[in-house]
Amino acid sequence: MRSMPTLSRRAFLAAGAGSVAVAACAPGARSSTELAVYKTPTCACCTAWVDHMRAAGFKARVNELPSLRSIRSTQGVPEALASCHTAMIGGYVLEGHVPAEDVRKLLAERPEAVGLAVPAMPLGSPGMETPDGQREPYETLLILKGGGTRVFARHG
Repeated sequence: MRSMPTLSRRAFLAAGAGSVAVAACAPGARSSTELAVYKTPTCACCTAWVDHMRAAGFKARVNELPSLRSIRSTQGVPEALASCHTAMIGGYVLEGHVPAEDVRKLLAERPEAVGLAVPAMPLGSPGMETPDGQREPYETLLILKGGGTRVFARHG
């Protein structure tokens, strides 16, 4: 009877690492496009932001609540960053009119953070477009664990 060749420890580890790399590249391992959005029933700019995200290929499920304070608090969003809607995707929270391109970058880079915020509803941000095309420069902030922030992207 023929014996099966045995794998060395190095070969075994290399095979395991290769399996992990293949799994990481598999379509199912990619960041989700499923977006859970929380907004109040009367906010039109939130609906326009959801339209922006859907046009960018995200699948948004909208949940209407009378107040978003408890969602923000539960998700670790400081009140100073509060905006008109809160969303969750891929283990991150999105607060306010965050551009789809910033969400894609967040999901690709996967930083240790709570999520992204665009506080203060700046004109020209996604969902806050004006008929005359007026735009304000604004920053997308990375919300760090512990409540601090740093600039993630600049727009306008």
